[in-house]
Amino acid sequence: MTPEIVPGSAEELLSWQGLLQAFEAGHRLPQPDIKDLFCYRGPDTILDRATWIDGLGALVKVATVVPGNGARGKPTVNGAVTLYDDVTGELSALVDFHLVTKWKTAGDSLLAASKLARKDSRKILLVGAGAVARSMVQAYRSIFSDAEFRIWSRSVASARQMAEPLGLELAPDLEQAVPWADIICTCTMATEPLVKGDWLQPGQHLDLIGAYRPDMREVDDAAIARADLYVDARATTIHHIGEIMKPLKSGAISEASILADFYDIPSGAFARRSDQAITIAKNGGGAHLDLMTADYILRRWQAR
Repeated sequence: MTPEIVPGSAEELLSWQGLLQAFEAGHRLPQPDIKDLFCYRGPDTILDRATWIDGLGALVKVATVVPGNGARGKPTVNGAVTLYDDVTGELSALVDFHLVTKWKTAGDSLLAASKLARKDSRKILLVGAGAVARSMVQAYRSIFSDAEFRIWSRSVASARQMAEPLGLELAPDLEQAVPWADIICTCTMATEPLVKGDWLQPGQHLDLIGAYRPDMREVDDAAIARADLYVDARATTIHHIGEIMKPLKSGAISEASILADFYDIPSGAFARRSDQAITIAKNGGGAHLDLMTADYILRRWQAR
């Protein structure tokens, strides 16, 4: 089973393959101007992202991230998305924040996995049991149709709550689960590494999604240093996200360790170099990807 899509909704018009095609087309356009603004209140964050891509349009996305909302039975992440005309700058559309975020976030890592994971990948480990992990089940199955999933979470109750309706298997021990997997997908709010480089096996691919602040990371220096390292965009990851900033500061990697980002897809550089390589793709989820996603959603809605 996968999370259900409401009949008659905009989401019913979308496909993961369609989104990946929109991403690839978007990365053939000029590189965007991107600006991020962060505001903090303890563990809570306001993230204001703006971008303009010449030939596509402009977007402002404001997200509030309140980790305590889980205990309130409310979404952790909320916000608003506004699209603007590329030529005139006039408001084009208000697009549902949660729809854009779901498809952008999962599609970002799905594009990376489509280029970097071994084609025979079947065993997928999800680290985290929130909304993003649920979306990744649906996304991965669009490429790896016979995928077998296991899920690990620091909260066993959350893992079980997600696993049972989707028919997934629980992974009680993370260290034992990591070597089993062909693809490891981390989607947590961790500020200290969960996945250790010593646990990784040749040929694995890791999609790192969760860390989005300078104080956050999900894998350790050993993992980053062992792997062939890729990012969705250098501009939104290298000096912005702890997953890259901290190993740069420690000397575990240098900026030259990042082999490619999505703007290198047309040249063929964003690709697995050998079956034995360990590959890591860091999902930074910049506003330019929100723009590509929102534009794809709007076009599908207009064409309905």
